[in-house]
Amino acid sequence: MHVNKMAANSRKTGGLAAAAAGVMLLAVYMIFFYLPLIRDESGEVLSGSFKIFFFHMPIAIISYLAFVIVFAASVFYLREKALKWDIYARSAAEIGALFAFLVLATGSIWAKDAWGWYWIWDIRLTTSLVLFLVYLAYLMLRKSLEEPEKRARLAAVFGVVGFVSVPLSFFSIRLWRSAHPLMFGGNTGGSGGGLEGTALQLTLFVNFAAYLLLFLALFSLKVDNERMQEELDEKRYGEFEGRI
Repeated sequence: MHVNKMAANSRKTGGLAAAAAGVMLLAVYMIFFYLPLIRDESGEVLSGSFKIFFFHMPIAIISYLAFVIVFAASVFYLREKALKWDIYARSAAEIGALFAFLVLATGSIWAKDAWGWYWIWDIRLTTSLVLFLVYLAYLMLRKSLEEPEKRARLAAVFGVVGFVSVPLSFFSIRLWRSAHPLMFGGNTGGSGGGLEGTALQLTLFVNFAAYLLLFLALFSLKVDNERMQEELDEKRYGEFEGRI
């Protein structure tokens, strides 16, 4: 029964990975061969570096999704004390931190072309850095504690409290003046902007789907690995206790 479940999970992860790879290839093709010339509000053609936006924004949204999962799983762990919620939280946190780092990296590359600097202390960039550091600290906290129940409990509290950095990052350019462009919706004091045109919106949607599938594949793989590690630890400690 257990072997069948593991095999089913493996097939599910493999299916998600295959789908992610296929949609990712389509997304890359659309960025470099399907998109028309992109112009700014004055009608001037934007440089090719703007294409990084179609990687940058989906990755950022998926990182927020990962941290929402950390928050929800942490709340459920504190309520139920079930191990599965701790596994979900730590799996999502690791992937979310990776995506948050990629947000900073792609944003810096884009900033170099747009502003002439890889980094400025803009409100969006600063809150994105804080977001990454918060969840890096979350992962370091988990590594620093050995007792499983204490680690899970403290990590869950951190996962709930640290979540405040997510809306702070997301709404930063809507609340304060920022040099970072706002591609959708109005901007209170920011630089404004927008993304119009079927080709641009469709390309963005396909990229978002690609990174969502990638996240689901990585999350499924990570959860399976964490469950197997928990089982190995139980057997190891059980055999050790049996020899005492």
